[in-house]
Amino acid sequence: MGGFTDAGRVVAQRVFTPVARVLLKLNVSPDAVTLVGTFGTAAAALYFFPRGDFFVGTLVILLFVFSDSLDGTMARLAGRPSTWGAFLDSTLDRVADAAIFCGIALWFAGDGNDPTMAAVTLAALVGGLMVSYARARADGLGADASTGIAERTERLVLTLVTAGLSGLLDVPWILNGGLWAVAVLSWVTVVQRIWAVRRQLLPR
Repeated sequence: MGGFTDAGRVVAQRVFTPVARVLLKLNVSPDAVTLVGTFGTAAAALYFFPRGDFFVGTLVILLFVFSDSLDGTMARLAGRPSTWGAFLDSTLDRVADAAIFCGIALWFAGDGNDPTMAAVTLAALVGGLMVSYARARADGLGADASTGIAERTERLVLTLVTAGLSGLLDVPWILNGGLWAVAVLSWVTVVQRIWAVRRQLLPR
């Protein structure tokens, strides 16, 4: 999946570079774009998804999710990438992810009437947070936990694509299958990272 992610980043940079140049000329800061993208994503997810409007909700979320690439492109073009910007971006990514999965879980717990899928959605959310935490904690201990089958991009793409298709085609099992996959892949990635760090930190 790494190749898919790398290719997506290259395409995103080419697409967003002209937009980033315009925003910089208008004196818009990368941090402002990060904030707008995060809170736009969270608002859309928590409004549309609990109502079962998965197709429209996904389209609106995608408009804001693109800012995740746009803010980084702006920082590079301005020649001022910063550790603060990286920290803010990573932290608010967790907020956006949580809003997306909470919105879906609220649907299953409410009108969707499927407690099992609500639990699976929460498992996917917690698994994704644990993937990020494992890497951050490993970095703090001087270890490398960048390995794993499902990075944030893969998990987010799989969730939003299946949510959008489920809403467009009115086929609930598409979203259900996507969430099961995200939950399983997330926890597999957690185990992979724990094992990788164990091999680095424990004497042989």
